[in-house]
Amino acid sequence: MKNPYDIIVRPLITEKTTKLVDTGKYTFEVMQDANKIEVKRAVEDIFKVNVVDVNIINVRKKPRKVGRYEGFAPAVRKAVVTLQKGQTIDRFEI
Repeated sequence: MKNPYDIIVRPLITEKTTKLVDTGKYTFEVMQDANKIEVKRAVEDIFKVNVVDVNIINVRKKPRKVGRYEGFAPAVRKAVVTLQKGQTIDRFEI
């Protein structure tokens, strides 16, 4: 079994994801090979909440230029986690 702290890379805090917090949905960047079941267990273990649903989003790498140098922004795997009604993760609250 994988370590839950290795599966969840970091929380994603943007304007759109902070609006989702009001509906009980939290967004995390997760490992590339993590599946929905592993993400659900990791969030439940780390934050001690009940997860109702997990949606996974794969974001492809994008070409980027900095001056004359070209490269790619890395590919990212996001997980949108829906919690049971009435539960929150305190670290996300502003």
